[in-house]
Amino acid sequence: MAFVYILESELGAYYIGSTLDIVERVRHHSGGFTPSTKSLGKIHLVLKQEYPTLKQARRVELKLKKLKRKDYIRKIIQEGYIKMSV
Repeated sequence: MAFVYILESELGAYYIGSTLDIVERVRHHSGGFTPSTKSLGKIHLVLKQEYPTLKQARRVELKLKKLKRKDYIRKIIQEGYIKMSV
């Protein structure tokens, strides 16, 4: 199974990604091993959603990244579910 996930930094910045191994991926982000989140400081997982394939997860990830608005991302986190078709 694949996952789309959203991380939030202490400063309120969001990072959206997708992976096959959510535990290892979050560990990489938290450990400062990922260049795209290293500068965000301390981060934590605020949402994860499972998909049957990595291809589907990547499509949803790209759609989320195109939103580019924090209020949309906050709403998704509050609802606890990504309501996007693959």
